Amino acid sequence: MLAVLNPALPFIATALAVVAGLALSWLLRKIVLKLNRNRPELQATSRVARQPLRLALCLVGVRTALGLTAGSESWHAGVDHLLLIALIGAVAWLAIAVLLIVEAVVLTRHSVDVADNRRARRLRTQMILARRIAVALVVVLAVGTAMLTFPAIQALGAGLLASAGVISIVAGLAAQTSLVNVFAGMQLAFTDAIRVDDVVVVQKEWGRIEEITLTYVVVHLWDDRRLILPSTYFTTTPFENWTRRQSEVMGTVEFDLDWRAPVEDMRTELRRVLAGTELWDQRVGVLQITDATGGFVRVRILVSAADSAALFDLRCLVRETMVTFLQQSHPQALPHQRWEQAADDDGGTATRRRSPLRGLGLAGAAGARPPADPHESQLFTGSIEAVERSRAFTGPGEDVFEERDRNLAAHN
Repeated sequence: MLAVLNPALPFIATALAVVAGLALSWLLRKIVLKLNRNRPELQATSRVARQPLRLALCLVGVRTALGLTAGSESWHAGVDHLLLIALIGAVAWLAIAVLLIVEAVVLTRHSVDVADNRRARRLRTQMILARRIAVALVVVLAVGTAMLTFPAIQALGAGLLASAGVISIVAGLAAQTSLVNVFAGMQLAFTDAIRVDDVVVVQKEWGRIEEITLTYVVVHLWDDRRLILPSTYFTTTPFENWTRRQSEVMGTVEFDLDWRAPVEDMRTELRRVLAGTELWDQRVGVLQITDATGGFVRVRILVSAADSAALFDLRCLVRETMVTFLQQSHPQALPHQRWEQAADDDGGTATRRRSPLRGLGLAGAAGARPPADPHESQLFTGSIEAVERSRAFTGPGEDVFEERDRNLAAHN
């Protein structure tokens, strides 16, 4: 009877080991969830580690069962080697799943869906990059450990140890650009230069930092495009970060208007618009004339909002409201180009641009006579004194040049 059962004993032991592994993984998961029942986020994220935990425990059980029941068999060494490589992969998979669970738990406890989320965004960026670095290290260690299980590779490694210095130099030169980006990505993560969900302006494009990896950064632009830049861009090129210290920002709305623009009425309208919208955070709301050249006056409105998205909508609202207000209540304030017709030397008419000040009566009447005081006339024409001034600027006479030539000849 034992002779009949003996060949089947390894298969029975393997089946029992698999069942024991599944039961133990279920028990461990229940214990962990019970100890952390006050953390609902762990209930959802723990499913990530379910499969690698089952696989690792089953492989441990199968290796142990085969070692006890078929250790003397000729095929045991090859099967055990395969099971060892699979166990290394399962443990690496389990370690990566644990890293994902830790990341999810930490990020869930520090939500970015709040008004002041600067610290949460910084922690989110660091956790994501740290998890990616750890995953890369786990994969490298797993592959290296699996390769060391082959005796031939161990001997080859001993032979190549002497030339490791040359190989490392060649690899470093070949991967120089990639390594620079990797170090730049680590620098971005831990120097707090940019964070996930930061509002930035890069290459004249406005957007939010959507993802930071070890080698590149993804910027989600305002029109739903994605701008992908290498990590070195943010360490070597100046850029704007609108949420570096706080999310509150200010913006301007500018108008080029006629000199008859009603400044006080516009201030009153601005106060009415800001008081009636929730986009304004009540910090800054001013209207000023910042320039008055080139035939127009430049009116600048400075407003503030809680974040960049609200600021954009607030600027559009103020711009649309003020344009409608000027069109309906003060059309004379809209920009004007004035032209006038004057008689030319041939008796015809010539059209030329007219000064905006003259249209307002600030430059004098058209065709006004020159002033009676000759000292106020033109510099070199229009009066006897002006003609004398013109002669004084004609330079020395011929007698001065002749006297200079005689002096030069006598000296020689």
